[in-house]
Amino acid sequence: MIEWWNSLSVIMKVLWAITLSASLVFIIQSILTFIGADSGGDMDIDVDATGDFDAVAADAADAASHSTGMGLLTFRNFVNFFLGFGWSAILLRESIESNSLLLIVSILIGITLVFLVMMLFRWLGSMQQAGNINVFKSAVGCEGKVYLSVPAARAGIGKVQISINNAVREYEALTDGDALSTGTAIRVVEVLNENTLLVEPLETLIV
Repeated sequence: MIEWWNSLSVIMKVLWAITLSASLVFIIQSILTFIGADSGGDMDIDVDATGDFDAVAADAADAASHSTGMGLLTFRNFVNFFLGFGWSAILLRESIESNSLLLIVSILIGITLVFLVMMLFRWLGSMQQAGNINVFKSAVGCEGKVYLSVPAARAGIGKVQISINNAVREYEALTDGDALSTGTAIRVVEVLNENTLLVEPLETLIV
């Protein structure tokens, strides 16, 4: 190993150092992403007994999509660039005699890899967004139950769980009437914002 390293030219030593460093960082990033430690922050997951797993999955997917580094000047993109640049320079070293041409080709390959990865993440992000629920269009009229008691006359915020597009989701809630205790059946009257609903008790008619 030492003999092989000593036999390399200065340029090849630099290329190997860049390539191996980028490869090591890429492997570490991939492992952290796989185990969920590369989300750029702590992500609390609370799956309650009612089966609100779809909402948690959507939140996790949204967090992951924000951690991919869609901007051009990100650490992940620098790693991808040097990964493509380094390996292409090493593999093409014997085929391209001109160092200048080799450098240009390797840079172009590195840039291409960065944009391909960015397009991949953008496509994955659009797929995730396409599966999200538009609460403004879908929530009004949906029924559910109170998860955390809702104070009367909009005096405070509680939480409700509603069935929307065949998925159980949790939102903050206000009500104009009397206080709603935990477990009370409710109906969504209005969507105040993407996280907060105006609800009323669901009265069951007895014939």
